[in-house]
Amino acid sequence: MKAAVCTKYGAPDVLELRDVIKPAPKDDEVLIRVYASSVTIADSRVRSFTFAPWFNPIARVFIGFRGPRKVITGDEFAGIVESVGPGVKNFKVGDEVFGMTSHLGFGGTNAEFMCFPENKMLAMKPENMNYTEAAVIPFGGITALHFLRMANIEPGQHVLIYGASGSVGTFAVQIAIHFGAHVTAVCSTKHVDLVGSLGADSVIDYTQQDFTTGGETYDVVFDAVLKTSFSECRAILNPSGIYLTVDWPIFDFIKNRFISRKRIIFGIAPGHSKDLVYLKDLVEQGKLRSVIDRSYLLGEIVAAHTFVDKGHKQGNVAIIITPETQATSPD
Repeated sequence: MKAAVCTKYGAPDVLELRDVIKPAPKDDEVLIRVYASSVTIADSRVRSFTFAPWFNPIARVFIGFRGPRKVITGDEFAGIVESVGPGVKNFKVGDEVFGMTSHLGFGGTNAEFMCFPENKMLAMKPENMNYTEAAVIPFGGITALHFLRMANIEPGQHVLIYGASGSVGTFAVQIAIHFGAHVTAVCSTKHVDLVGSLGADSVIDYTQQDFTTGGETYDVVFDAVLKTSFSECRAILNPSGIYLTVDWPIFDFIKNRFISRKRIIFGIAPGHSKDLVYLKDLVEQGKLRSVIDRSYLLGEIVAAHTFVDKGHKQGNVAIIITPETQATSPD
């Protein structure tokens, strides 16, 4: 089978398309024919080994010292179950599924086939989405859902989302609206129309206006792209406001605990299959949709990573593994 492989850290050209052995499912695994996958910012960071300095030693241990220990790239996927292990109970051959791996490093989804445990982040694909649209939901969707749930958002609260046009941001806007929040989205000029179409109550173009000087205050500020800091946002948080971030501001977190009622929430979104089911239900209710900036074929994996590295993608970047199957999935 064909797979995108990364054996050393570096620029996108370290990636190769190779023939590798097709896997066989273990007792509790399903074999999935992958129809679509993605390239996320997390994939880019693993490939280039670009992490916060304090995390580098940990990453070397868990991901690999001189190169990734797990060499087949990708983390999200959508496809069809081709065979099942003898112990599998919840899925059968022919099921259309989507999901995401949940370990540090690459998950092996940029490949024609993959094996996956049935009790991990795996669920039936939304019926009103094709494989490409479904494949890009888990990373951004689960991350957004996790952080917004941690903030315990209540109807009527004011939420500002910085980086609203990215993968996490586009899902965060829609999920916060579903929770009943009044959403202010921050993005660049070229993304204003998109973010508005997602339902944001107001949109701030950060190239024209400093979002911290408009006089508004918020119950929650969510930095979905690692571009702000708690110190920048402290003044626009209400007295018991919450700053959410996909970064790891450990020193700010420790210092703030002793001087303010305002909170910082950060960390890794663990994710569970029930979270995928929750997102699937929102999609089927018409409350959540994927935003795809560009789609690439598996053989164009270098170009896909190069585009993601630029840091200006709108929503998600999809990888189409088997183009001819797209016509068989619902529009």
